[in-house]
Parts: sequence; C-alpha cells; structure tokens
Amino acid sequence: PSFGFLFDIDGVLVRGKTPIPAARTAFQKLVNSQGQFLVPVVFVTNAGNCLRQKKADQLSQILGVPISQDQVMMSHSPLRMFKRYHQKCVLVSGQGPLLDIAQDLGFSQPITIETLREKYPLLDVVDHDRTPDVLVTVVLFGEPVRWETNLQLIIDVLLTSGYPGNPYHHESYPHIPVLACNMDLMWVAEAQSPRFGHGTFMVCLENIYKKITGKDLKYEALMGKPSELTYQYAEYLIRAQAAERQWKQPIQTLYAVGDNLMTDVYDNSWENELASAAATHCRSVLVCTGVYNPHTEVPLDTKESITETVFHGHRDFRFDPGLVEPDHIVPDVDAAVDLIFQLENFAP
Repeated sequence: PSFGFLFDIDGVLVRGKTPIPAARTAFQKLVNSQGQFLVPVVFVTNAGNCLRQKKADQLSQILGVPISQDQVMMSHSPLRMFKRYHQKCVLVSGQGPLLDIAQDLGFSQPITIETLREKYPLLDVVDHDRTPDVLVTVVLFGEPVRWETNLQLIIDVLLTSGYPGNPYHHESYPHIPVLACNMDLMWVAEAQSPRFGHGTFMVCLENIYKKITGKDLKYEALMGKPSELTYQYAEYLIRAQAAERQWKQPIQTLYAVGDNLMTDVYDNSWENELASAAATHCRSVLVCTGVYNPHTEVPLDTKESITETVFHGHRDFRFDPGLVEPDHIVPDVDAAVDLIFQLENFAP
C-alpha cells in the first residue's frame, strides 16, 4: 500500500460507549484472514483520559480486530518528545489515571490538582512530610471533573510563578510554561447534541486569566488535532508500521477520517509541514455520524464568524474557510473505507 488511514474515534467509530454499526463492517475490510492490517492504520483521538493500551483494548473489542497500543495516538502522545520537561515538577490536570499517564509519557515528577489541593487546603503552605517542589510547568491533559477547583488552582500556580499559597504578583509574565492537549470545543457522545470538550475548559481558563491580568494566556505548545505536531507524530507512527511489515513502497497519501470540521478536516493546513516525512498528501474524509451536521454551513465572512463565535477552533489557530472544506463527505466510516480503496485502486 502507498497510503495509510488516520481514524478519529468519537463520532466515527463510537458514540460514547455505543459502537457505530458501520465501524465493525469497515474494519473487516482492512484486515486479512489472520487479522493483520492490509494498510497502515493509526487511531488519532483527542481523548486523553487513559493509557494507550486501554484504548487499544477497547478498540479491539469494539471493532473485532486486534489493535496494538502502537496504533493508538492519544492527544497527549506527542508529550513524549518534550524531554526538556520530563525531569521537572509539573502540575497535571484532567481525568483518569493522571500519574500513570504522565509517567508513561516520561514525566518523573508529576503532581495532580488533587495532591496540590491536599497540600494547600487554604492555599497556604502546610507542613507536610513532602511538600511539592516549585511547580515549573502546567500540563493540561483534558477536561477535569471539578472545573472550579482546577481553574482556581491553575490560576494560583500561574500567578505565583509556581509557588501556590504566595500572593499573586502580576509582573511574573510571561507565566510558567503551559502545555495543552486536545482543543476540542465539543465532542459527541450518546446525547443528541454535542458535549463540552477540553477546548471549552481552555476557553474558561484563558478568559479568567485575561480578566484578572489583562494579558493573554500563552501556550508553550498545543497538541491534539488539528495541530501540526499531532499529525507529524501520527505520520511517524504510520511509517513505523509500514517499516515493521517491510512494505517497500513509500506512504504517499494519508486519509484522515473524522466527524469534526474544526479538528479532523482542518488538518490540511499541515500538508506543507511534511517536507521531511514520506507522505506528501493528506486527504480529509468527513463522516456524518458525529459532530458534523451536513445541513450547516461555515460562514464565508471570517471576521463575522469569529465575532459571532461560529469558529469552534482554538483561539490560537487562524480561521480560514478553505481549511474546513473536506475532500470528501460520506455517510459513515464503512463508506469512507470503500471510497478510499476505490480512489487508490486498492483491491485487498
């Protein structure tokens, strides 16, 4: 094969915990009788609340084919490359086994919001056996459960240069580094309408910080779709699969199959960034089983759309209507696989 698949999960393969029927049918076409994939496949999800192996196990059960953790890319996976922060004391925010996730990514001194809250119950230094070192980085894995606690303590850390409990000092700008994973404003589960995603939590954090300080919250890095960093890492995983199977033909085209214009289709913006990689094209295939509603349109006037908050992408991404035009729109993931096989003249 000279092409590979990048599959979104929520809204494409599942809705919440409910599998989308077309997914199992589609994946029977992607494997041989031994369950080996006929083309390289990576699952690129903006979820960040579990380890890769758990997500791989869930996908194996849902799709009826064996999925390895090396085929799964969580929103936080590119943090493996941020080695300069791995030995530092970092504050992590989100859900799930946060310490396990952080340590799996290479962080040796992660501190959770819950631990910070216990150490500073009145936001004052308490004499415990092990008070955390000064926090030098904030890592936002995903939306937390208790938004008000996380928002409060993250602001405390940013406005005290990593010494929560001290008075705020606004001259500490720019603040300590913030790394954020997953910018999805909304995502789709079993409910009929989309649910708040981590992007919504980030909007709250950004606006609270600006309201208090008058300055913009700065991100050291943004990862998760549609960031270029995420797709470069996904492309690396695709090439690793092809090399492992000893497929000689270079991977020329990646097909990103998703349900969200602002995260799964916006990826066309990073095509020019693949100069050092094997793939030369990325094609977006939009399915109608998730966030995307084929009956809504993106406004042509970008300034109007931004002021009227129609643009659901992140604050730091330039809005260009041309970047949210999918190459193909299909009913579901099974139709997507059929279309791509047809486009590539690929007969399993």
